[in-house]
Amino acid sequence: MNDFAAQYLEEVSRGMRGHKRLADAAIAQLNDEEFFAQPDAESNSVAIIVKHIAGNLRSRFTDFLTTDGEKPDRRRDEEFLSTPDTSRDELLRRWEQNWQLLFDTVASLQPGDLQRTVTIRVQPHTVLQALNRAFGHMAYHAGQITFLAKHWKGADWQPLSIPKGQSEQVNAKMLEKYKPLA
Repeated sequence: MNDFAAQYLEEVSRGMRGHKRLADAAIAQLNDEEFFAQPDAESNSVAIIVKHIAGNLRSRFTDFLTTDGEKPDRRRDEEFLSTPDTSRDELLRRWEQNWQLLFDTVASLQPGDLQRTVTIRVQPHTVLQALNRAFGHMAYHAGQITFLAKHWKGADWQPLSIPKGQSEQVNAKMLEKYKPLA
C-alpha cells in the first residue's frame, strides 16, 4: 500500500505542476488589458481567477495537516472582486507563492498521511480526499484561464497542446519515439 500511496503523492505533485504550467502558459500570452478583462459583468477575468486560486491555495495548504483548510482570515468573497489598486505583478507574486506552498506541502506528506483526517470548513476529509478536491479545483480553474486566454487572443493564440489539424503528425512522432522493440 505504501508504494501505491507514494506513487499517488508523486502523481498529485506532477499533475498539479501540469495544471500550473498550462495556466502559466495561457497567462503569459495575455497583455494587461486581456488579463483584467471580463467577458461580462457576471464573468471572472483571468486576474480574478488568479486571485481566487492564490487565496484558496494559501487557505487550504497553510498548516494543511493541523488547521481547518478555510482559514479565519480568508476573505473568499473579496477574491472575486476586481480592484483597481491590485497589479498584475502583485497577483502573480501571490500566485507563485501559494502554488509553491502547495508543492512544498505535498512534498512533505508521507504515504501514511493519506488516511489522516483534515478539515475544510469544519467538514472532515481524508488527506486523499482533500488532495483530490484540490486537484479537481485547480484543473477547473486552469481550464477557465486557458479558455479565457484563447478567447482574448483569437487568431494570435499559441496552442498549449496539439495544434488543430496536427494530431496525425504528433501521433506518428510518438509512435516512433515509443515504438515497441520487436
